[in-house]
Amino acid sequence: MVVLVTLKATHMVRPAEPGPNEIMYLNSCDQIKDITHTPTIYFYPHSSTLESVNVVSILKDSLGKALALFYPLSGRLNWSEEGGSRVELHCNAKGVPIYEAESDSAVEDFGDFTPTKAIQALIPSVDYTTPIDEIPMVIVQVTRFRCGGVSIGLGISHVMADGPSALHFINEWTKFARETGPVVPPFLDRKIMESAQKPKFKFDPAVLRPPPTLLGQENSLDQRTKPIAVAFLCLSKIQIEKLRNKANLDSAGRGFSRFEAVAAHIWRCTSKARGHVADQQTSLHFVADFRNKLQPPLPQNYFGNALIRVEATDKSGNLLTNSIGTACKKIRESVEKVTDDTVRGYLDFLKELPDVGRFRSLDNNGRPKGDFYGNPNLAIISWTGLPLFGADFGWGNEIHLGPGPMGFDGKTFIIPDREGNGSFNVAIWLQEENMGAFKACFYNDI
Repeated sequence: MVVLVTLKATHMVRPAEPGPNEIMYLNSCDQIKDITHTPTIYFYPHSSTLESVNVVSILKDSLGKALALFYPLSGRLNWSEEGGSRVELHCNAKGVPIYEAESDSAVEDFGDFTPTKAIQALIPSVDYTTPIDEIPMVIVQVTRFRCGGVSIGLGISHVMADGPSALHFINEWTKFARETGPVVPPFLDRKIMESAQKPKFKFDPAVLRPPPTLLGQENSLDQRTKPIAVAFLCLSKIQIEKLRNKANLDSAGRGFSRFEAVAAHIWRCTSKARGHVADQQTSLHFVADFRNKLQPPLPQNYFGNALIRVEATDKSGNLLTNSIGTACKKIRESVEKVTDDTVRGYLDFLKELPDVGRFRSLDNNGRPKGDFYGNPNLAIISWTGLPLFGADFGWGNEIHLGPGPMGFDGKTFIIPDREGNGSFNVAIWLQEENMGAFKACFYNDI
């Protein structure tokens, strides 16, 4: 499917009220994030309300009010004089662009909203070879379709916000658009998670080692170049409970969660579909939110990054010969290592690094580099615990919220169904040659 989009206008939105003109401190957790944006897409169907309002005007006015609260998002990054690939945020109110566009396509043309390249045309693209002090922290595109529906494509800087913080910003933006409250301002002091005392726990940097490569291959270059496909698969509540029940046959204590069961199932299916030999080492990467792990916990409205990378590892032979419960245990054990001590040790380790660029997927000139989390590995992003839905700007809730087509081999999203019926949608990118076998395993091995 080819989507033709015509750009009609560009509007630069600045905070409705002046804010501090300052250089904002970015902590260790921010510094290792990619100088890129997280792309998401919202679709809204035609309605009489949508037809009767000026969508762009509402988005501009409300965004200006939201940026007065979230003023760091209207600033720009600069390379720090400290060096080591570190950045600093200049709160200079340069603003957020809204791109106004039209398309001859209709909302229904996107079917089940699988995040294919067709959706890319609805999300603003960024040239990351541009000097970073010219790249906005937030980019917005509103596209009106021939059917009268609209989409809102967003990109929010990884350096500025993780998932919970990005959703906090979007939620407050919608309140300004609807002229409702109460407004929940962000907690902006990023020094709060750092301690003046040396941590008791010494972080083991082995956790941050590059992921395994396929046996017999010195590096991942061959795997990186293979064509990939994307699938958007649904697991019903009944299917998820079936996976949990099978996993809990091996649980001596607290039962495994829905996420643990589904993540373990996906991990096992990818290893099977890829045809790994029994001794193939494979790793499952995901992130854990440590807001409530710190003592004292971070404020609920903390705005920034509070995620730590977590890794579960095993041999593919073990994954497939043992039960799903064994894989769940591997996942749980890795999450249980995230404590106040380990997080503080991790932050201290990052702060002392001479160069943080090693952890980014682009170099300082915007060129791709970094670790490869594809075959034989997997990277899962869970949206299951996030307040995803209900982005009502005044014309009703979205009919779809999903990721943009940003996948690489092994990239996976687990997304709760917007109807709240207990089902999950799984967006997964795999090498084309393995996708068919994965789909079969995904449903046949439940």
